[in-house]
Amino acid sequence: MKNSIGINKIKANQLSKQLNQLLADYQLFYQNVRGLHWNIKGRAFFELHLKFEEYYDNAVIKIDEIAERILTLEGEPLHTFTDYLKVSKIKEQKGITNGIDGITIIIDNYKVLILKEREILSLAAEADDEGTVSLMSDYITETEKTLWMLNSYLK
Repeated sequence: MKNSIGINKIKANQLSKQLNQLLADYQLFYQNVRGLHWNIKGRAFFELHLKFEEYYDNAVIKIDEIAERILTLEGEPLHTFTDYLKVSKIKEQKGITNGIDGITIIIDNYKVLILKEREILSLAAEADDEGTVSLMSDYITETEKTLWMLNSYLK
């Protein structure tokens, strides 16, 4: 049995569940980076304040795209922090003011995101879900480059 976009309903439900996990992870990532943006201190304040804003602006776009993809697959996106906290692999960060600590947190968060993106990419390919494959492929490419840059910053 297929849904309205021609994806097997069982596989679409599995994808929606995994995308909801990614949605929750991005919501926690967004809030972590937002907190870093607000609270960062030190010599790198100006550059990191702007960079963190770039990251959370990008995350909010992805949050919307992921929720809309879940709806396209005929699923229901999670939409409460209660639900996000239950399923997110990314943990809340609080009170971080040091730039190096902030960058390390962002790297760790991106590692969680990219692993989930790769998992979803594989599942979407098996389901012949080109829309989700394309979305995850784009996210992975961007995340890989961002991780390279962040790791280079720390050296």
